Amino acid sequence: MVIHTRESIATRIINGELLFILNGNLIRVPQQWLSTHPGGALTILHFIGRDATDEVEAYHPKHILDNMRAFSQGPVQLSEHGWVPLLPPIATGWIRKLSTDGSFQWHNEATPEYSSESTPHSPSSQILLIKKAGTPIASGPSLASIQPPPTPLSLDVQAQHSAAYKELHKRVIDAGLYKTRHISGYGPDVARYIFLALSSYFLYQCQRFFLSAVFLGALWHQLMFICHDLGHVGVTHDWYKDRFLSMFLADFIGGVSIGWWVHNHNVHHIVPNHPSHDPDIQHLPFFAPTPAFFKSLYSSYYKRELTFDRVSQLAIAAQHRLFYVIMSLARFNLYRLSFRYLWITRNEPAKARGGRWVWWTEVVAICGFFCWYGRVLRGCGSWQTSVMYLIVSNMVPSPLHVQIVLSHYSRSTIDLGPLESFPHRQLRTTSDVICHPSVEFLHGGLHLQITHHLFPRLPRYNLKEASHLVKEFAKEQGLEYAEFGFIKGNSEVRSALRGVADQLKIMKIVADSEIREAMNRKAD
Repeated sequence: MVIHTRESIATRIINGELLFILNGNLIRVPQQWLSTHPGGALTILHFIGRDATDEVEAYHPKHILDNMRAFSQGPVQLSEHGWVPLLPPIATGWIRKLSTDGSFQWHNEATPEYSSESTPHSPSSQILLIKKAGTPIASGPSLASIQPPPTPLSLDVQAQHSAAYKELHKRVIDAGLYKTRHISGYGPDVARYIFLALSSYFLYQCQRFFLSAVFLGALWHQLMFICHDLGHVGVTHDWYKDRFLSMFLADFIGGVSIGWWVHNHNVHHIVPNHPSHDPDIQHLPFFAPTPAFFKSLYSSYYKRELTFDRVSQLAIAAQHRLFYVIMSLARFNLYRLSFRYLWITRNEPAKARGGRWVWWTEVVAICGFFCWYGRVLRGCGSWQTSVMYLIVSNMVPSPLHVQIVLSHYSRSTIDLGPLESFPHRQLRTTSDVICHPSVEFLHGGLHLQITHHLFPRLPRYNLKEASHLVKEFAKEQGLEYAEFGFIKGNSEVRSALRGVADQLKIMKIVADSEIREAMNRKAD
């Protein structure tokens, strides 16, 4: 049996093959699978040349893992502490695209900017993507470019974290935590949804439009939690059933594309808090959780430059003050992102799961949403009341957006390179929100974000039990398990945003001082 060496794998990646490591074996992904992979192409591209065992097993059920064996090329040559990772080409701006002659060729999206220092805020392993015009472009990545830069991490220690995580995952499985509690878990949720929907309807009939809007917004807020589980195929554990339910609840009832959310969320889970790759922290011109965004980074998700222009400068300088104002209106951005996703995917090949009927069902469902919601707004009697209903119903779900931000915005945004293990990356970039059991339903169970990030397919009603195991794991491995109360978490996020705003002000002061000095020298 042929044992694949690191050097031979690197050469094959340069030649365009999609290769990653799974349980010590080399997996070759067909190029055509990128466009049909249910989890999206980026979730594969970020692991080319890397050991993806922990991530693949966390995101896929057993029958999918069994199917992957058909793509195995045989064992790889491991070092004493496991696989020494290569740098995925996408990390330096390289992807494969279909050329005019029908063949796949390397295409450079952006230029990598390597850290010129080795500090806690900018380690030597950090690579950011910048769109630089006029930069000479090679014909493709080289053997040198897919070698990771130096990292402060140890392969030995990261291998220990990975081995311990595998044991933790086995304990979670043995405890039966992947089993869904339909009655005791989701039963109270369904009762809550019915209560909120009926309350909104009857209040509307009584012309209590403000209260009706509040209850409708509360319904949307609560529905997003079960849609989150459905998107992770964590309710029935059947892709078709979970997707159909989520399209009804998210698209038709809530007006938000579940297809967009899944596509976005999968990438977020893979590269949490990376400035160039994680769409969940790419919110210019409104927010910049790290000064790295001052460089007008390129987004590998949105496929465009995140330009740090004059509008961004004004907004970021006051982002800690505008935080709640912007968060209160965040749902309108979800509509925009849903439209954008459905538009750009209109001509994409059918996914391996669902086919084109999924896209059409989403389009019909969202059109249905705007039909019934538009009728609700028209029935308010006056345009002033309609505007009030529109704003209130869309502002009430805003605590959901605040909660999501709490779990990541105050955490690390540095890039520690492909050597970093799955558990180390998730614990470094994520935090929990501590709350009393009586109000856990307001957080939808997703206040336990660390455990969710380690086990994304876990039904959220089992996250609490699993979190006890995760805390033991973190303590044994010497990893920080960050958790804050809701008020403390808000303070941490606003403090982080204020810190970035302060750095922007300092940069402006320095720039103005340099301009004055230059003008004085010219005058002399």
